[in-house]
Amino acid sequence: MENYLEQIRLAKQGDTKAFAGLYQEIYEDLYRFALYTLKNPADAQDAVSDTVMDAFISIRRLRAEEAFRGWIFRILSNKCKRKLREYANRPAEWSEEFADRLVSRDSGDAAEYLQVRILFWKLPAKDRMIIAMHLFAGYTSREIAKLLHMNENTVRSRESRALRKMREQWDAKEIQHDSNEIET
Repeated sequence: MENYLEQIRLAKQGDTKAFAGLYQEIYEDLYRFALYTLKNPADAQDAVSDTVMDAFISIRRLRAEEAFRGWIFRILSNKCKRKLREYANRPAEWSEEFADRLVSRDSGDAAEYLQVRILFWKLPAKDRMIIAMHLFAGYTSREIAKLLHMNENTVRSRESRALRKMREQWDAKEIQHDSNEIET
C-alpha cells in the first residue's frame, strides 16, 4: 500500500514511469467498467484512453493520494456518461470481435457468461451504470449517489431491482430451457 501511495506521489510530481505503473495496475478495471457501460470495445478503449490522458494532465490537482482510484473512475464515469448521451438512441452493436472476446473467457461456461452479459445490457443505462460502478469500480452506494446526483436509497433500490430483474430473467430462461428439454 505504501508503495502504491509513493507511486501516486511521484506521478503527481511528473514522474511518467510512476504514472505508467499506476495505469498498468488499473487498466483492466477501467476497461472492464467502460466495456460493460458502453457495450462497445472501441468506445471503451477510447473512453479509457481519454480518461488516462486527462488523469495524466491533471494528476497534480489530486488532493489525496488515497483517492486516486475513485478519482480516475470518476473521470471515466463522466466520459462514459457523455458517450452514452451521444448514442442514447443508437442500437447496440454486436460485432463478431465483441462476441469472440466474451466467449473466449477462460473461467466458467462461455454460453452462461454471454447470457449474463446480455441480461446486463438489457437493463436501462442508469441501472447498468450503477451496477458497473459498484461491482467493477468498487464505489459504495453513497459515492454512486453523489456522482450520479441521486438519493443514496434510490441507488440501492435501483441496483437491487436491476439485479432481481436479471435473476428473474435468468431463472425464466432456465425454466424455459428445462421445459424445452423435457418436450424433446
